Amino acid sequence: MSPSQPSSPQTDPIAGPPADGDGTSPGTSPAALTARAPHVPADRLVAEMVPPPRFQDARFDTYIPDAKQPSQGQAVQVLSDFADSIDAGAGTGTGKAAGKRRWFARNPKKATAPQGPRGVYLDGGYGVGKTHLLASLWHATPAPAERKAFGTFVELTNLVGALGFQQTIRTLSDHKLLCIDEFELDDPGDTVLVSTLLGKLVDNGVALAATSNTLPGKLGEGRFAATDFLREIQGLSARFRPLRIDGEDYRHRGLPEAPAPYDDETVTRAAYRTPGASLDDFPSLLTHLSKVHPSRYGAMCDGIEAVCLTDVQAVPDQSTALRLVVLADRLYDREVPVLASGKAFDELFSDEMLRGGYRKKYFRAISRLTALARDAKPLATGGAPWGGAA
Repeated sequence: MSPSQPSSPQTDPIAGPPADGDGTSPGTSPAALTARAPHVPADRLVAEMVPPPRFQDARFDTYIPDAKQPSQGQAVQVLSDFADSIDAGAGTGTGKAAGKRRWFARNPKKATAPQGPRGVYLDGGYGVGKTHLLASLWHATPAPAERKAFGTFVELTNLVGALGFQQTIRTLSDHKLLCIDEFELDDPGDTVLVSTLLGKLVDNGVALAATSNTLPGKLGEGRFAATDFLREIQGLSARFRPLRIDGEDYRHRGLPEAPAPYDDETVTRAAYRTPGASLDDFPSLLTHLSKVHPSRYGAMCDGIEAVCLTDVQAVPDQSTALRLVVLADRLYDREVPVLASGKAFDELFSDEMLRGGYRKKYFRAISRLTALARDAKPLATGGAPWGGAA
């Protein structure tokens, strides 16, 4: 199915269509994520390497530092200076013509390897605003959008898979800046692959910025130590300046607790009266995610204005949990509110999972889904989601 095509209408298997007179529009049915398996061409993967919708307006002056954490204000200044320092001549091409040439060039023009750090690593726990700062850096860097790239580690590895290693180098070598959010160090093979790619890009004058996740077995407080990150990327370590950002999860700083889960009927009614909503039962959605590559989860959410889920349960295994983390990230990026029945989102992952090597991913998913559940609260009473139009 094309990303632009609507999914088939769905009738909720539990509650069915709402009865007449409940305030819904007659004849309308919510979409179903389980009916979507979009194809995502390689050129879309490249074109979408920009800050996600949630961070399209992120700027250094819209980042709100915690007054109790001076490192946050210091990070803004350091990154602002870093953006200003990026050489306007970085990369091997200019403008739209370069954007076309990079697809066909046999070998990228070799730039003189820059001396000293050409990258910055944002070292901090989840919810301290690293992605906001990374997006702000992308926006502040003086270059056209086609010469800057922003994506998660997973999106970068997907690009390599779609284009091949050498073509990815040619595609990105005329860029001035590459921002990598949530640099994943869980898989040694992928770490070596991406580290090698970044080394080639740095040699061609591309500046780098990254955040990372936690290595397996690293418990701590949900953050990944910069010394460990630099050790894992080995030869690239001299290219990065670590930037520590302390603080608590801003998504819960001074905000009310997420609303408790609703009953199935409330969620179903909300789905039918909310334009652009999807409606799925949670176990079926988890099964569907196993059949769709995570690189396509973003396209699967195209056009969805709210996600309604019935019968939320604890995820049964780690593979399922990791797929759910990716979906949570894509929904959060797009600011899609999530209304759910069943278990609360802080009960999604077992204690064993929350103690394991992927614990930071799971806590991030809980944090983000909680924020989206808070945004969805007005839907339960017939209002618009937080930030939406009535």
